[in-house]
Amino acid sequence: MKALVRLTNTELLTWIQQTKSLADQGKVCDRIPQLALANPRWFAAHICCVSGQTYSLGDTACVFPLMSIIKSFSFLYLLENMGADAVLHWVGVEPSDTAFNSLDQLIADRGYPRNPMINSGAITIADKLPGKTASDRTHNLCQWLNKLAGCQLYLDEVMLASVRASRAAANQAIANYLAETKHIKNLEIALDTYEQICCLSGRVEDLASLGKLLACNNDSLSLQNRQIVNAVMLTCGLYEASAKFAVQIGLPMKSGIGGGLLAIVPNQGAIACYSPALDNIGNPVAAIAFVEALSKHLQLSIFS
Repeated sequence: MKALVRLTNTELLTWIQQTKSLADQGKVCDRIPQLALANPRWFAAHICCVSGQTYSLGDTACVFPLMSIIKSFSFLYLLENMGADAVLHWVGVEPSDTAFNSLDQLIADRGYPRNPMINSGAITIADKLPGKTASDRTHNLCQWLNKLAGCQLYLDEVMLASVRASRAAANQAIANYLAETKHIKNLEIALDTYEQICCLSGRVEDLASLGKLLACNNDSLSLQNRQIVNAVMLTCGLYEASAKFAVQIGLPMKSGIGGGLLAIVPNQGAIACYSPALDNIGNPVAAIAFVEALSKHLQLSIFS
């Protein structure tokens, strides 16, 4: 296995140019009006290594909401606060072969969310986060992550207003069913918390710093909890395409409809990308291709 630190900017620029054009095969999310304003050709990448070395290329000044990428870190936060036994009683770790907002999957599972990377699992996690109100919970999570990772996430109020104005009927139906089956206690707080934490925003550098928490041993996080989150990201982080990319890329990854993508290279570092054009599953097309090129060239797959 070659190391991330052996990369050169020339190599990175070549891969960015080769993969950036693939954005034409995707489409910016238009369900949320504020997301629809993104330029589909934007592309940014930031790589941070255990050694402290970093690489940063492209449209790195772009700020974007983490959206579903936050699911990995709300899951981690709850594991750290409540322990694995409690958290895995609330959500499972099984992959889903249906869409990330599938109500049918939840009904088939009798209200027990298949995993924390789909919306039913993330809304359940949001219901359990410490804090009396949705704003308290969002603030606590944001502060915890910023302190731990040294990043500068913040709640994008404009994005949140856009999300609230276009609340997905599927998410409302999921929350209703979770409440009916007693899997969440407070429907409105759970849903509001979920929407708020998805609007935590930053740059690719912030996202890579978050990823480094999962890539490296540190005194602040339980090794077991890191392993759980990485394993679930590998098998569930890219929704129905997770198994396909586990084979093709071989790294724990998480995407978000805001265009962000995070890949964990255990014991080496993290790769963060921003590319708002998505495929029909909800994964950023150019970012996936970029990480795949890196993984193959450097033999980064955890199965190498």
